Amino acid sequence: MEEKKRAHLLVSGVVQGVYFRASTKNMAERLGLYGWVRNLPSGRVEVVFEGKSADVDRGIEWCGKGPEMSHVEGVEIHWEKPTEELESFELRF
Repeated sequence: MEEKKRAHLLVSGVVQGVYFRASTKNMAERLGLYGWVRNLPSGRVEVVFEGKSADVDRGIEWCGKGPEMSHVEGVEIHWEKPTEELESFELRF
């Protein structure tokens, strides 16, 4: 069985109003990741990825670039214990 992990990200830069959330959801679903993404009042985007270790790493790498119209300045990563309570990847508000 492949190792699973969970990452909690805070993405800063020009990441709101540029389809960051929708693009993150599409990418996460393609990779088979579980979790969620939402905008924060601070202007950052908060993301939780849970899934196979290599796929979580790919998700984090993607968030470092973001969609075409975004300009990512930083990605803060907090590692958490996988909960396996998530069943999909969702947009949160």
